[in-house]
Amino acid sequence: MTPLQLTGYLLIGITALIFSIIGIQCIRKKKIDIEKFISSKNSLSTGTTIATLIASGMGAWILFSPAEAAVFAGMPAVLGYALGSALALWIFIAIGSRIRKILPKGHTLTEYVLHRYGKPMYVFILLISVFYMAVFLTAELTGMAQAAELVFNIPILYTTIIIAITTVLYTTLGGFLASVYTDKIQTYIILPLLAAITIGTVTFLGGFETITQKTLQIAPQLLNLNHIPGIEYGLTLIIAIVGAEIFNQGNWQRVYAAKNKEVMWKGFLIAGLIIIPIILFISLFGFFAIAENVADNPSIALFSLITSITPAWIVFATMILAVALIMSSMDTLLNGIVSIFTVDFVRMNPQIKKTNLTVIAKGLTIIIAAAALIVATKGYSVLYLFLVADLVCVAA
Repeated sequence: MTPLQLTGYLLIGITALIFSIIGIQCIRKKKIDIEKFISSKNSLSTGTTIATLIASGMGAWILFSPAEAAVFAGMPAVLGYALGSALALWIFIAIGSRIRKILPKGHTLTEYVLHRYGKPMYVFILLISVFYMAVFLTAELTGMAQAAELVFNIPILYTTIIIAITTVLYTTLGGFLASVYTDKIQTYIILPLLAAITIGTVTFLGGFETITQKTLQIAPQLLNLNHIPGIEYGLTLIIAIVGAEIFNQGNWQRVYAAKNKEVMWKGFLIAGLIIIPIILFISLFGFFAIAENVADNPSIALFSLITSITPAWIVFATMILAVALIMSSMDTLLNGIVSIFTVDFVRMNPQIKKTNLTVIAKGLTIIIAAAALIVATKGYSVLYLFLVADLVCVAA
């Protein structure tokens, strides 16, 4: 094992373990019944709703896709990415309020579909939702593992095992409550880290004016808001993101978990407003990579930049950010998939004991995580995985 690999193992392992311990501590003295495990309805304040939406929605993908959009299609695509990410939350202000009113005792989108459209459509939407979240989960693990391999030369298998075990540990014990609590802590870490990494990189590269001048010399069309390919790319992203996030059960859990309708729409509105600058900030790394001539592989433009140009502290801060991002989204996806199946168990067998149901839910969490881990070790393209999932969801 090289010193670089040892550093990587310690950084990723300790960061993941800290988040896992935080998740376990938050539910240590609480009795987690099946309702709290999958939803905890009508309990979240506005601040908590905002924090959990930001953390659970901002997965490790933000370290790959926005920078790639900047490299491929420039500023119009970046603006489309930011707007699409916000609209994916804002749409729940309307449809979330409506469905929560129609089905106040519900937990999932699939319950509403069954109630409104019957079993055939219910099965169809169930398959789409599970497929999307499973692909999202796998892509998150794959992205984190590939980043660790690029930065620290750690084999993909080992990173996926570290992240999967630490996340499953607290998600299995605490379910939705643990996911929400760690989301709050992770939000407080994600936002300052993102700001520090961006400001530090800009300062190290000589400031925005220098970066802009270099980018204009290499690819001036990317900073042109009238760049047609960029506009097309941006519109495509809006359609893809909004269409896909409708099927994300993590969002529907938070629609029902908000204390009331007013808290729900405020949470989704403000979270969307905060996500816009997050996407804009992180996409800047695509332009940074172009300016420094390290954007040969757009999908890893951010990591190509930090590993070849920036100081070590930015590299380490970025990897801590990556761990926080993946764990915040992974616990949401795991619990979201489990909640769909758990609700179905109750519907098919109303007499089932709640204690048995909780055991089943925890078992499903482990099984789903293990399946995602196996696929993630194959090292498939993160962007290709998201493309397939988005295409299926938008078509549906």
